[in-house]
This record gives sequence, C-alpha cells and structure tokens, in this order.
Amino acid sequence: MSSTRSPSRKAPATDPAAIVVSHGQPGDPDPAEATLAAFAAQVAHALPGWHVGSATLAREGALDAALAAAGSAPLVYPLFMTEGWFTGDNLRARLATAPDARLLRPLGVSPDLPALAADLLREVLARQGWQAETAQLLIAGHGSGRSPNSARDTRAFAQGLGERLPLAEVRVGFIEEPPFLADAAAGMGTQAICLPFFAARGGHVTGDIPEALDKAGFQGPRLDPIGCAAGVPELVARALESARVAT
Repeated sequence: MSSTRSPSRKAPATDPAAIVVSHGQPGDPDPAEATLAAFAAQVAHALPGWHVGSATLAREGALDAALAAAGSAPLVYPLFMTEGWFTGDNLRARLATAPDARLLRPLGVSPDLPALAADLLREVLARQGWQAETAQLLIAGHGSGRSPNSARDTRAFAQGLGERLPLAEVRVGFIEEPPFLADAAAGMGTQAICLPFFAARGGHVTGDIPEALDKAGFQGPRLDPIGCAAGVPELVARALESARVAT
C-alpha cells in the first residue's frame, strides 16, 4: 500500500523514497505545508510501495524531518516552475546533511508538462465552444529582475505548449519583469484564456495576477495554476519512477 509517512516513522531500507519540496509561504507556513502533504499523498497513491514525503522550505525543520523519515538515498522532487537559486544552490545546501539524496529537475521544466497543459486547454476550449485556431492564450509567469532563468523556462514551456496546440496566439507576461502581465494582457480578444505558470495558489496567483488582468480588462477564463492540474501528481510519479530506473 502506498502512503505518506509521518516524519517520526522512517521508511524501511527496501522502500524507494522520495520527497516533494516546494517554496511554501514564509509568513504562514502551515496551510502550504498541508496542501503539499496532500499532493504528496496523491503522488504516493500512484507509486505503490514507495515512501513519499513532503516539505516546504518556508517551514523551519520540515526538510530535515522529511529526510530523516525517508531513509537512505531519497529522490528530491522540486515542485517549482523554473530552475534557479531555490532549486539549485539553496536546496543543495539544505541537502548537505543527506549526501545520498538525489535532486531532480523541477516541475516547470518537465518535458511532459506542455502536453498536459495542452490537454487541459482542449477541455477548456470545448467547454467554451471555441476552436483552438481562433483562441489566444496568456501564460502568466513570475519572472525575475535578477536572473534570466525564470523567463527562459516560462518561454520554453510556452513554446512547447504552442507546438502541441495550434492556438491563434500565445503570449507570455510576468509579474516581476517586462513584459509585465498587464501589458501582455492588454488588447486580447474575447476568446482569451489565462494560464498561470505557477505550482500552487500562492499570493501571486490570488492577488497579483487578477489585479493585472483586471487592469488590462482581460475578459476570458482565468485558470488555476498549471501545478494544480489533476494530472500533475501522476506526472511527478512518472518522473520519480523514471529516475529510480535510471539509477
């Protein structure tokens, strides 16, 4: 039976183990920690015989507890959208006490994510009664004023999605760098969809994105973040299984 285990219970040495890690909410870590634990339970359901734990970086001691519960050689899956400081230097430093842990690439650069998003958008288009060839898509990304990685990975996702779904137009806008989201959303037609390129419903998704869309007069459906899509736990489970086989 697959399950997540409490931090006090160590995974048997024979069990493959994984830890799903996200940023969390520093000011109020408990809700994000609970949401991530529920996500990890969904991943575990798809991986019978695995130990799948979770930890947000915002919750003090959470990663250390998850590592202790996972036992030896856990796979660490970053539920982040881009490669950068958090999924590189920061997380590697936090894993220094577990040198046998293996850090995988984050969700946002998964080669399977554009296809998942394309399937999701086909369902939205069908509900709206729209054709892909006449619909526009706005991908709302985080961006960064300090590193090109966020924009790079967001645009790579947009390109991969566009290759799988023949939309009339795919635009990308950012919260923290040009083109800013309100500018990117300006002038979009009535058949436009906004897809946030985020892992969870944090403050940017619930506050910054709707504020920018309202400012631009954006009229179309505003979807949940791609990281909240129903198929993402299965996608993560496949990535973990592939990484285990590759070792």
